[in-house]
Amino acid sequence: MLNTILTIGEFVLAFGVLVFMHELGHFIMARINKIEVEEFGFGYPPRMVKLFTRKGTIYSLNWIPFGGFTKMKGETGNTMEAGSFAAANPWRRLTVLLGGPIMNLLVGMLLIAVIFTRTGTPDYSKVQIQSVAPDSPAALAGIKPLDTFVSINGIQITGMSQLSQVVKESVGKEVEVKVLSDGITRSVMLTPRATPPQGEGALGVVIGNPVISTSILGAIPYAVTDTLAQGKQLILLPYQLIKGQISPEQGRVVSVVGIYDIFSQVQSQDQAQAAANPQYANLNTLYFFAIISIALGYTNLLPIPALDGGHILFLLPELLFKKKVKPEFENAVHFIGFALLMVLMVVLVVNDVVNPIVIP
Repeated sequence: MLNTILTIGEFVLAFGVLVFMHELGHFIMARINKIEVEEFGFGYPPRMVKLFTRKGTIYSLNWIPFGGFTKMKGETGNTMEAGSFAAANPWRRLTVLLGGPIMNLLVGMLLIAVIFTRTGTPDYSKVQIQSVAPDSPAALAGIKPLDTFVSINGIQITGMSQLSQVVKESVGKEVEVKVLSDGITRSVMLTPRATPPQGEGALGVVIGNPVISTSILGAIPYAVTDTLAQGKQLILLPYQLIKGQISPEQGRVVSVVGIYDIFSQVQSQDQAQAAANPQYANLNTLYFFAIISIALGYTNLLPIPALDGGHILFLLPELLFKKKVKPEFENAVHFIGFALLMVLMVVLVVNDVVNPIVIP
């Protein structure tokens, strides 16, 4: 029971921090764009205590210990007073709306970069052998796991796709393969198979990229690539579901209950992994929250009423055609959208309780 309570507490705290960072992004961009922030709250109302007031902003601590909020002057009305959100240039309002999602994307990217500093980054210019099938051409030639391909028939190997192409062109022919093994380059002769056993390739090896240690700065490009890949996956999700490329269970939308179920299972995996290799302790949990932060960023950019993307959608006519949507109409649409989102959330919670998520 105590472990469950601690796990719930850790989840609420960590998830709340991600929501808080989202609001912090809005707050920072509002400040930069000289839009007055009436209140910046830690947690959700009702207010517990007013901490202090600085530059006209009330900093408060609220009773619901989850995330935070940014209350800007004229945020939901048509107050055209100086310093209000409504009176600000539409491009400035756009940057404020983008501040929250971008902050979540940056946090997720940074977490992934931290993970890469512990696991290393892949060296895509080299191809390493992960495993060798028994009685395969590679095994009979004496090639071992962790050997690295150097060349085949004098052709330098510079990537996995290039290696596959070279091997494909050499099927049925004896070739000279040079590998780097234990720091020594050695040469072997073998013949790639035209009809390998099921599950094995022409050489009988499973390949991958070796990893190299890296700094936080060196890991940033890889983290950016990973972050963009998750965005691409979100965009392609409907198409992949329709085409049957992924199952409905894999593309399932989950509530905070489902997210917690995944979190608790990830923590169990982390404990087992830490016992086997302390170097990788908590990496699964860290990556889990990186994914959640990135998902929050991208999801909030969707053109759905009540989300940041919905507000941006109503801002487009003003940006493109200098025609502002009536605040009354926009507020009504966002209110309906928020109500529908709450209904959807209840449905998702019930589904996650009735059909708990089990990760493989």
